[in-house]
Amino acid sequence: MANIHIVVGSVMGTALKVAEHCSALLAPTHTVRVTQNFTQGQLDPHEVLLVCTSNTGVGDLPHNIAPLLQHLTCDYPAIAGMRYGIINLGDSSYPSFALAGQKIDDALADIGAQRLGESLVIDNASGEDPQVLASEWLQVWQQLL
Repeated sequence: MANIHIVVGSVMGTALKVAEHCSALLAPTHTVRVTQNFTQGQLDPHEVLLVCTSNTGVGDLPHNIAPLLQHLTCDYPAIAGMRYGIINLGDSSYPSFALAGQKIDDALADIGAQRLGESLVIDNASGEDPQVLASEWLQVWQQLL
């Protein structure tokens, strides 16, 4: 059993729905908390972090998760060794496809956090159900905990 903190970046609500779906799937075997508006001090290096974010503009982060990137790149929290995963929602018709999640992934790696498995990149242009894709990915990701 792991303590999992899901941090959500969402504008239109799709990333939030995916995060809530993941929370429901994880809850029977793990302790899960979901944060929709990140503020400094919410990271606990003893938890497993799952970032679920959409992309806005030209690879910008949604306003409710932008403080996470700022915290990681300006404050350098002591989270070396913290395990994490990334669910990155975007649209491949834009040149900045999946850039927001990649920025967070890079920032976490730069301060020593350890990603579990590969990131899940969900392409809105594919027409596939993001919750189904997240469910399939989560089955593999959970085994790495």
